[in-house]
Amino acid sequence: MRLRSGAFLLFVSCFFQAVAAVDRPPVAAIASAHPLATQAGMEILADGGNAFDAAVAVSAALAVVEPYSSGIGGGGFWLLHRARDGFEVMVDGREKAPLAASRDMYLDAAGEVVPGLSVDGALAAGIPGEPAALDHIARYYGRLPLARSLQPAIRLAREGFVVDARYRKLAQFRQAALQNDSQAGDIFLQAGEVPDEGYRIVQADLAATLTAFARFGTAGFYRGPVARKLVDGVRAEGGIWTLDDLRQYRVAERVPVQAEYQGLRITSAAPPSSGGIALAAMLNMLANYDLHALDSVSRTHVIIESMRRAYRDRSIFLGDPDFFPVPLKRLTSPAYAGQLAQSIQMDRVTPSSSLPGRDSSSGGRDTTHFSILDGAGNRVAATLSINYPFGACVVPAGTGVLLNDEMDDFSAKPGVPNVHGLVGADANAIEPGKRPLSSMSPTFVESDEGVAILGTPGGSRIITMVLLGILDHAAGNRPDSWVSLPRYHHQYLPDVVQYEANAFDEDGVRALAALGHNLKQLDSGYGNMQAIYWDRSNGQVYAASDPRGVGDSRVGLFGRQ
Repeated sequence: MRLRSGAFLLFVSCFFQAVAAVDRPPVAAIASAHPLATQAGMEILADGGNAFDAAVAVSAALAVVEPYSSGIGGGGFWLLHRARDGFEVMVDGREKAPLAASRDMYLDAAGEVVPGLSVDGALAAGIPGEPAALDHIARYYGRLPLARSLQPAIRLAREGFVVDARYRKLAQFRQAALQNDSQAGDIFLQAGEVPDEGYRIVQADLAATLTAFARFGTAGFYRGPVARKLVDGVRAEGGIWTLDDLRQYRVAERVPVQAEYQGLRITSAAPPSSGGIALAAMLNMLANYDLHALDSVSRTHVIIESMRRAYRDRSIFLGDPDFFPVPLKRLTSPAYAGQLAQSIQMDRVTPSSSLPGRDSSSGGRDTTHFSILDGAGNRVAATLSINYPFGACVVPAGTGVLLNDEMDDFSAKPGVPNVHGLVGADANAIEPGKRPLSSMSPTFVESDEGVAILGTPGGSRIITMVLLGILDHAAGNRPDSWVSLPRYHHQYLPDVVQYEANAFDEDGVRALAALGHNLKQLDSGYGNMQAIYWDRSNGQVYAASDPRGVGDSRVGLFGRQ
């Protein structure tokens, strides 16, 4: 009996070892918005780091080589999955309003919004969260010291990176604002003009700041000489930061939002991001339809109508959960989504003006995303931002830190558009220490067949891009399809369907217009999705970067510790 029991236990042990082996990806993968950032992450994996260490390296490298999209003067959300115990968390490194901020700080004496005040200049900057988040991730989830994971970024800042066409386009867009700040202009322009392709951007002050951060952790950024230079520089340019603002900044760990759709488990960003709730709402509405059985126009129609209703609820109910009671259970309830779906008419649109609610608020316009899977199965989806391209276009002297302009993500005044042409409501009003509402949507999608990691920049269009990627995944397609398929978007107000060229053919445009949709084709594409899929059924890992950007996706035999 003992021998038989021992044999049985040996069999069970071998069985579970085999299952465990199957349940680990054969390779690691990284997809990010810039080849140098992907390379930085791979370097850290090769040095024995895990996905979380690589996330620190990629975030910091992007802060150097994508100054138009993110930076240590900004913030973001890092969605983490730890393989050994299945633990999942969203590290909230979103910026905060300074303690001296006030609800009407961007209004003139007549109570009208002062154009550009929440976009250009130091008054537009919230208190950065990215350095605190990177230190937190390294300290509690990584295998390597923070200083090791920051080395690629320090090297890139010191040695420089080469300007490409994307950099030139965004620098030209923000050239006037960059010229208004001598520090920013000296770093990011070439003799006051948009740099030529091939010009090398060297950031010696940023290298020194990153070195102090690597040596002392958060104390090297939020206290000491760097903090004093930041505050002095901000206040010299009309901002309201204090040393207390920096000392008091803390990251928050949030429980991610989860939803189910056609056997897929979706895990996404929690408030103060609207992404996870809006995705859950749209998917719950669409679960009431057999999308595959519908013709293409009817399928597009119900997807657009689900977008409209989710964004309506976003404008009413969502804000910083530390300041505003977000009804998460209701908004993510399939029963509530069923009620919303019942209001969708198949033969006509529901005009947004007929839906009770308030105007929608915006996320950042130019942001960045990366996805990471290591050989142990740990994974990260992270979306980071400084809001508008090149943020506030201000660099405090001696720091190299490009300030964000995330204060524009608040509602400066209900009903008045922000820089993105969108308007906000009371739930997202400015308050001291409050985090602005965001659309960033780092997401995991998991089933017995595999695991997807995806996300994208794109402002208020982020959520609908991720939705279309999830639906494409549910249809059986792989990451190269998710990142490249033509996109369309509706956000409740303005009551317009924005779409990329080739999203609809001429017959489709006419049919949607006949249903009452107001369609607007965009002049250029949008988004920059970075995605990974681990197919458990065949043991393969696929990674893809959006062809609209200059991103890079790679796989490698690292991170199986």
